[in-house]
Amino acid sequence: MKNQQLKWFYLVSLALLWGSSFILIKRGLIGLSPLQLGSFRVALTAVVLIVIGFKKVGQIKKKQWKWIGISGFIGSLFPTYLFAYAETEIDSAVAAILNSTVPLLALIVGLFLFGTVFIKKQFIGVVVGLIGSIGLILAGASLNPDQNYWFGVLPVIASLMYAFNANIIKSFLGGISALGIATGSFIILFFPSMAVLYFTGFFNEAFLAQEEVQTSLLYVGVLAILGTALAKIIFNRLIQLSDPVFSTSVTYLIPVVALFWGVLDGEEFDLLQLAAGGIILVGVYLSNKKKRVKTNA
Repeated sequence: MKNQQLKWFYLVSLALLWGSSFILIKRGLIGLSPLQLGSFRVALTAVVLIVIGFKKVGQIKKKQWKWIGISGFIGSLFPTYLFAYAETEIDSAVAAILNSTVPLLALIVGLFLFGTVFIKKQFIGVVVGLIGSIGLILAGASLNPDQNYWFGVLPVIASLMYAFNANIIKSFLGGISALGIATGSFIILFFPSMAVLYFTGFFNEAFLAQEEVQTSLLYVGVLAILGTALAKIIFNRLIQLSDPVFSTSVTYLIPVVALFWGVLDGEEFDLLQLAAGGIILVGVYLSNKKKRVKTNA
C-alpha cells in the first residue's frame, strides 16, 4: 500500500478507534466506578506501552522527567477520570463532541501562556466552537432533563488539560519520540493507578467474581489496548507519513463515529444537538485553517 493510501487508512482507523472509545467507557461503567474504570484503563495501557516502547524511554533526559510526569497526569490520568465521571450523567456521543474542543482550547492556552499567535479567522473559530459547546450542553439538558448536564463541563475541563498537554509537549519535550513520551508518562501513571484500584476494592475476589464486573473489564481492556495504546502508535505513524494538519483532521471524524455508536445504543440525539455539534466542528475547522506561528516571547 502506497503512503498516500496508507495515511488515509490510518486516519480512518484512528477515527474508528477513538470514536469508539466513548461507548466502551459507557459499557465499562456498568460494573465499574469511574475511578476503577480510569485506573484499570491506565494501568493496562502502561503494561502494553512498556512492552512496546520501553527502549524509547532512554531518549528522556533527567531534567525532562518532570514534564513527562506532568504530561502524563494532565494528558492521560485526570482526563480519563473526568470522561468516565461525565458519562455517568451525559450520553457518550455528547462527550465525544465536547472532546472536539481540544484544538480550540489549545489555541487559547498557546496564546496566553506559551506565546503563540493566531489570526482573525482562528479567533473566530475559537468563539464559534465555544458557542457550539455551550449550545450542545443546553440542548442536551432540554432533551434529557433527567440527566445532570453540569457534568458536560467535565469533558471540557479534560479537553483543556489536553490543550495544556499539547503545548507542554511542544515546548519542553522536543527530541523525544511520541512513543517515548507516552511510555515514560504511563510508567509514572502505573503506580498511582494501581493505588487507586487497591483503595477502591478492585482486587477483592468477590468483586472480581461478579459477571457484570468481568464484562466491564472486557470492554475497558479493549479500550486500553485498542483505543489508547494502539491508537497512540497509529497516530505517531500518521504524523510521520503526513503532516500535523492532516493528522489532526481526525478531530472531525471522531464525533461521527461516536454518534453512530450512541444512536445504536439507544441514546437520544435531536437536530438541535446535531446543529450544536456542527457549530463546534466549524469552529475547529476555522481555528486550524491557518498554521500557528510561535513568537519569541
